[in-house]
Formats: sequence, structure tokens, C-alpha cells
Amino acid sequence: METGTRIRVLLADDHRLMREGLRALLGAQCEIVGEAASGEEALELAAKTRPQVIVLDLQMPGIGGLAAAHHLAAISPASKVLVLSQYSDEEYVVEALAEAGVAGYLVKTDAAAELATAVQTVAAGKRYLSPTVAPIVLSRMNRPGGADEGAKLTRREREVLKLIGEGAAAKEIARRLGISPKTAEAHRENLKNKLNLRSTAAMVRYAIKHKLIRDD
Repeated sequence: METGTRIRVLLADDHRLMREGLRALLGAQCEIVGEAASGEEALELAAKTRPQVIVLDLQMPGIGGLAAAHHLAAISPASKVLVLSQYSDEEYVVEALAEAGVAGYLVKTDAAAELATAVQTVAAGKRYLSPTVAPIVLSRMNRPGGADEGAKLTRREREVLKLIGEGAAAKEIARRLGISPKTAEAHRENLKNKLNLRSTAAMVRYAIKHKLIRDD
């Protein structure tokens, strides 16, 4: 980062104390252009402020962090999304990086030591993975192919497919997962394309076959 240049950062986390802590950690070298407490608020502020980096929690009220990351690519394409999450599970990490296209992933337990470096890295157009997350990604990349098709689904896709198998329509899926009906429908179409399934009945059969629901 050039001398005198302050990176414009938007903070998105539903906990006020966490946002205050992030502001304290980044305030010396970054300009905090806004703070959001929900996915929808993050989208609104990103459109208004056009930050260079958006520090984004995954678990927030409303559409949530992952859905927000998907929308941010269209709303503020120049902004780099840095996930800051309590979760280091492989499904969360892979879904954020591969499906939502975020620029970096940082676990909250690593935040104090790594946050400033992570923000600078993604602002420079590079990808950043925290020490906790990097081995997970490398393990996934080195894993042999040919696994069961069900293993290709992200955590969210499994949740959507399970609800489809239980007979839920897009509005009900949206309500139960805390996402918008449009996002629920998008997940449904993505599942059909990814699994090469042409009907709801085929999706139900797939969900039963892969034990996402019981065939009572």
C-alpha cells in the first residue's frame, strides 16, 4: 500500500462489538466507509460507498453473508470480499471461495494478527487464506476426483435439495433458510444443472438416494 493511501473498507457483521473491534484493528491504515448488520444492509452500503474491500461475516440476519457475496459481484464488482467467519469447516470455505467467488477467507480466531495483512492483500487483487484455512483448501485441491456426485454439492445446496425433497416450494425454502425466494429459485436451477436433473420428481429421487431425506 502506497504511503498516505487508505484502503476503503466496509464492515459487515451483525455483532456491534465485533464491528467496533474490527474498526479499532483497521482504523490506523484503512478508511471505514460503513458498517452493516445484515446481508441486505451490506448490499445497500456497498452500492452507495463502493469500498475497495468488504469484510463480511457469513452468519448474519436476512439473506446472510454467502448470498450477499453472490450479489455483491454485480452490485459492486470492483469491491473485494474478505470473509471473516467463526467457521473453518471445509464446506463453508469451499462454498465461499468456489461458489461465491470471495477474494479471501479469514477465521475470527486469526483476525487480530492477520486482518490488516488480509485486507491489504485482497485490496491488491490477490487471494488471501488464513493459516487455519489454507490447509483445508490444499487438501481439497489434492483430493482425487471421481467421488460420489453428492459430495460435489455445497452445504447450502444440500440444504435446498433436502427441502425440495420434503416438498417445499421456493417461498418455503426461502423462509426456512433465511434467503430471498429469488435466491432459493436460483439454487434450485443450479442444482438441476449441476446434477443434470430435469424435474422435481428427479430431484426428490436424488435426495432419497443420497440419504438427504428418508423414503418412508
